[in-house]
Amino acid sequence: MTDMRTEYARSLIEVGRKDPRVVVLGADTTDSLKTSGFGREFPDRFFNVGIAEANLVTVSAGLAASGKVAFASTYAIFLPGRAVDQIRNNVAYPSPQDKKGLDVKLVVSHGGLSVGPDGGSHQQLEDIAIMRAIPNFRVLIPADTAAVAGLTRLMASEYGPFYMRMARSKTPLIHAESQKFETGRGITLRDGSDCTIVSCGITVSMALKAAEMLQREGVSCRVLDMFSIKPIDSDLLEKAARETGRILTAEEHNIFGGMGSAVAESVSESYPVPVRRIGAQDAFGESARDAEIPELLKKHGITSVNMARQARELEKR
Repeated sequence: MTDMRTEYARSLIEVGRKDPRVVVLGADTTDSLKTSGFGREFPDRFFNVGIAEANLVTVSAGLAASGKVAFASTYAIFLPGRAVDQIRNNVAYPSPQDKKGLDVKLVVSHGGLSVGPDGGSHQQLEDIAIMRAIPNFRVLIPADTAAVAGLTRLMASEYGPFYMRMARSKTPLIHAESQKFETGRGITLRDGSDCTIVSCGITVSMALKAAEMLQREGVSCRVLDMFSIKPIDSDLLEKAARETGRILTAEEHNIFGGMGSAVAESVSESYPVPVRRIGAQDAFGESARDAEIPELLKKHGITSVNMARQARELEKR
């Protein structure tokens, strides 16, 4: 089991050594997100603005407008939760020299239900819907630390606004260190011919387990890691729709406006097939101690067992 925040902090130092334009900002969560390590190595390129998320975004925009590559990080409930106006109007809207937005990377932790005891007020289940609706932003959800490292390097090398959401809980390693990541390109982790599970974040490992369960029953299930929510890999989704005939999506997010919605929108325009979405069913989360998080996910149907069950029902259609 590996920790996304630790890998993000390490990757920031790596890109910071290569590019002196990289600056890192936090909102009084720099110890939790472990970005304070960047500050120890590059104290003149590190800024903790305190509990002021709107200011975090605006200062990042100012630094980007001055030629910096700004990485701004805090918890998912606060970005975009408390700063949608600043994200839209100060980062996404400005287009200097016909560029699309400013060079600001919003990277958050503690997304979804797996936050734990902080409860529904701090369990961000709406951020994908918010961020993919804002023009010029690209939206990423890594499944493991290899993806965090690859996507951090990608964001540092590509101009423009990004939103990347990490999980608080530790995750199993899924990808090899050599795995290449591109915006707008999903990854086929397992081939199959009877159905496809499209997943992102912590649900990727669950989808792989569900596919193993189904294989024992004679059902061949394809598994996609759709880490790039926007832009989404429409070609890969159309291929899956044509070759498997049915699609199941799984995410740690409200089913409305999330990755499942993006998949359904894409497939409906290319090759319509039955699509079923697993995620929070238009509901808030609730408090759960760390040991109880699996039960909370189970309550919302975000489990390998439910994925296998839903896939079986889809196969009957």
